[in-house]
Amino acid sequence: MIRTLTAMAALAAVVIPVTAEAQTIDLSTPAGAIAANRKVQCSTVDGEAVVYHWSGRVFARSPGEPDRHIFNVEGMNVRQCVTVMDPVRGTGYRLVSRELMLYLDPRTNEILRRWTNPVTDQEVEVIHVANDPVNSRPTYERNADGTPFRFSGRVSQGKVFLNFEAPLFYVNPLGGDYQEYVGNQYHAMEIFDFSMQEADLIDGSRPRADPAIAWVRISPWLPWMRMGGRPGGLVFNAVGQTMANGIADLPAVLRDEIAANYPIYDTPPPGDDARPNETSWTYFRKVFDAERAAAR
Repeated sequence: MIRTLTAMAALAAVVIPVTAEAQTIDLSTPAGAIAANRKVQCSTVDGEAVVYHWSGRVFARSPGEPDRHIFNVEGMNVRQCVTVMDPVRGTGYRLVSRELMLYLDPRTNEILRRWTNPVTDQEVEVIHVANDPVNSRPTYERNADGTPFRFSGRVSQGKVFLNFEAPLFYVNPLGGDYQEYVGNQYHAMEIFDFSMQEADLIDGSRPRADPAIAWVRISPWLPWMRMGGRPGGLVFNAVGQTMANGIADLPAVLRDEIAANYPIYDTPPPGDDARPNETSWTYFRKVFDAERAAAR
């Protein structure tokens, strides 16, 4: 999630034995904060696959023009968490995942294979999001600077709200060797908002919190849109949740597409996955380079 989305270990199940006397996760402790974040992101059970689903809309935004609803989206992320240990930073977890998001016709909700760009009037091939992997760095009881890890969510009236912003600014992977001098950095932001029941989060006997999620992404034009240097960009807005029965609970459009074209997306990557992360831009480069090579 898109980068996602794309980051979060419950040591209640791994490090802290769950007994009749220790059923409640204490959010004020580093171990409790790790446990809570892991329940939000995945499961306290090492290797248990968790599936997130989201659906929403995409708007084109150009200076001086009204926003235009150009796509609907259906997305999923399949993930697992594994426990990790560090002699200085303590016990924690690592999340590994892959994510798929489909661009749909905003009127019919059918998967788009070709799309006529209303700005350029050019028909282009639609390249859906197929990022494998989307992994996060380990999270430990102590941060890199030695401070204790703290739970950043807000508890109110029996509910928990957790927000996370990911400002993105780095060398565009589709650019050349001179971007430091001429610009063309990739500049975007992803915003994730989780909400769940407090009782589910602090219950040490439950491996998952199963939150609802809202996702917003502000990004440049997608490279396959062939917008060149035109000013403007895209606004994504979607909501979703974890799937109680995993892949089987996804909408048919996602299940069918996974079965037909993305079969590895029914399971997460291995817990020790060491591959570099994929993004929409690096995935586009792979597809584009492969198609260009095949045409020679």
